[in-house]
Amino acid sequence: MSFAQSTLRLDGCNVSLRRGGKGAPLLYLHGAGGAPVVLPFMEQLAERYDVLVPEHPGWGLSDEPEWLENIHDLAYFYLDFLRALDLKNAVLVGSSMGGWLALEMAVRDCSRIRSIVLVGPAGIAAPGVQPADIFLMSPEELTRNLFHDQSFAEKMLAQPITPEMVDIQLKNRHTVARLAWEPRLHDPFLPKWLHRIEVPVKIVWGAEDRILPAAFANEFKRLLPKAEVEIVPQCGHLPQTEKAEQFCDIVFRFAG
Repeated sequence: MSFAQSTLRLDGCNVSLRRGGKGAPLLYLHGAGGAPVVLPFMEQLAERYDVLVPEHPGWGLSDEPEWLENIHDLAYFYLDFLRALDLKNAVLVGSSMGGWLALEMAVRDCSRIRSIVLVGPAGIAAPGVQPADIFLMSPEELTRNLFHDQSFAEKMLAQPITPEMVDIQLKNRHTVARLAWEPRLHDPFLPKWLHRIEVPVKIVWGAEDRILPAAFANEFKRLLPKAEVEIVPQCGHLPQTEKAEQFCDIVFRFAG
């Protein structure tokens, strides 16, 4: 399934957007590492959905707008994004920081959202559970800690690094630090508003996640008692990459 690349200007910001497939809209919200390429799971999802994969403001080829100060700014931006493209009954799929972003959107306005799939989401604190400190890891350490199956890490690490890629990695890390440095990877005010989410929620977690341990799912389940939780065995932080077919099947069964 081919994806077209374009630039969307919204709220004074140019955003890089890849889009492919047909069907109900599915907005994929990437995590801290960005979304520099179309991955196999995106192509599989595009067999049933109109898949939109923007690079968030502050990441990749998108602008770094002056108004971007916190995760709430991104949430309001993507609510504007849904409205500007007139997307209705959209499926939100958010990975890691993207899952946090999906939650921040949904507590504000679910009117254009049909359902939400959270993949190893950040966004909350949990008693006795600590996230990995991604800011202290080298690029190689971070890559290896993303996966249970190290063949995926080896493949990523074997790719040649261009000066342009280094610049984008630094840009991405800078934006992540702006949004998630203090407090680390969560919004202390988010839990008290999660009851406002009125659409179905599916939480998918890799059992061997070394970035955000799967034990976080217990706290999400407490805060979102109607949410469905599925733990993927022998899988790290990115089930959509490491277990692509299983992940897409989960989405298809849940979101229809």
